[in-house]
Amino acid sequence: MTHKSGFVNIIGSPNVGKSTLMNQLVGERLSIITNKAQTTRHRIMGIVNTDDYQIVYSDTPGIVNSAYELHDSMMRFVQTALQDADILLLVIEIGEKNLNHLETLDKIVASNVPIIIAMNKIDKSDEEKVKSQMAFWKEKIPRADIFPISALHGFNVDSLFNRLIELLPVGEPFYDKEELTDKPLKFFVSEIIREKIFLHYKKEIPYASEVEIESFKDLGHIIHIDANIMVERPTQKGIIIGHMGKALKRVGTEARKDMEVFLNKKVFLQMHVKVDKDWRSKKTRLKYYGYNT
Repeated sequence: MTHKSGFVNIIGSPNVGKSTLMNQLVGERLSIITNKAQTTRHRIMGIVNTDDYQIVYSDTPGIVNSAYELHDSMMRFVQTALQDADILLLVIEIGEKNLNHLETLDKIVASNVPIIIAMNKIDKSDEEKVKSQMAFWKEKIPRADIFPISALHGFNVDSLFNRLIELLPVGEPFYDKEELTDKPLKFFVSEIIREKIFLHYKKEIPYASEVEIESFKDLGHIIHIDANIMVERPTQKGIIIGHMGKALKRVGTEARKDMEVFLNKKVFLQMHVKVDKDWRSKKTRLKYYGYNT
């Protein structure tokens, strides 16, 4: 049988469910999920393999208008995803009538690769609104296939997946068939901590925070992890730590439990909070934290 392989790049506005859909399609929890926008900052690949095909999914940051150097870096991940896609998977949500970055929408429309629109969160709508929205987006991108889905509940995701298999180009695998992702374990450990920060802190705190894994030591029976939570202001440091360290302890406890599930091993996690002034606006610091600049 002919082997198929290709890059399926997932793009869309912030908080429309791209990461939830990615995790559903891959069958693993690779992308962090919160109810806050701009949770995803990197391009995260998830690889699905069988004897007959290899799909390389890419979860990308939400399409935003830039306010920081960090946003510029996030949008470069999106632009790269537009350039190297074999299939573009545009995720929208019910009620969404446009992307907030029109230039990116123009590039999607002008692309010469297959486009699938995943209309997400239909469990929050009704049949009439779903049909109306499908007609609206079909007029906007006539050649796109449109699948109404609920990524959270897995509704119609199988039909979407089957269409992706049909559209995959013929080709040899890009990665070893045993690979699940292109990212190291340290990356996912840092993302687990960052997810807890997004879940437990409000306003600007999650967006001003970055996580650095200082050491990751697998001792066989246990993994020792030292992590730094970086913030931009001393006042933010105090908020992260909380009264008598209780807020930081809660983050550490929840993160450690998730790490043990992900790594399938006991974890000893030690965290420190440090100030890296205005790191989001400095190209050198962004490069240090692994962003494209």
